[in-house]
Amino acid sequence: MHLVTPLQAQFAAPMDLHKTTDTDESGYRPALAARDGKPFEPGTVPDGFYLVDDTDNPQPAFQQGILETVERFTHIAPADDKGEIIGSPAVARGVIRYPLKALGLCASITGAGYTRSTEVYPNSPRANPEQCKTAQVMAVCAALDFVLAQR
Repeated sequence: MHLVTPLQAQFAAPMDLHKTTDTDESGYRPALAARDGKPFEPGTVPDGFYLVDDTDNPQPAFQQGILETVERFTHIAPADDKGEIIGSPAVARGVIRYPLKALGLCASITGAGYTRSTEVYPNSPRANPEQCKTAQVMAVCAALDFVLAQR
């Protein structure tokens, strides 16, 4: 934070790349619930690539541009039967929103205009780890292409 704070708003689009694995449901989420003193409520791991947009600074065209590129390499995670991805309402196909800054998430620390986190699922029967890596690289390329086209 000390390194980034003096550079606030000088970043265009930080690259916050994540992967969700089956251990999120069997290890991470139960541990998170225990840490917070809440009961663990089983869920599902989204099967496919998805994006987390910023509630306080939504950028739907940016997110859509990334998804259009990525889906040439891997599939996009569908919403569940409640219209959610990991318990959050899908605001578009393959997109949910979080208040990134309020939650202290990595994508928010730069004050950039275009923020998002990516998630891939390398345990999917419909993809392999190499496709997931390619999807992440293509997400970065699509983000850069979008930002450069705006300037």
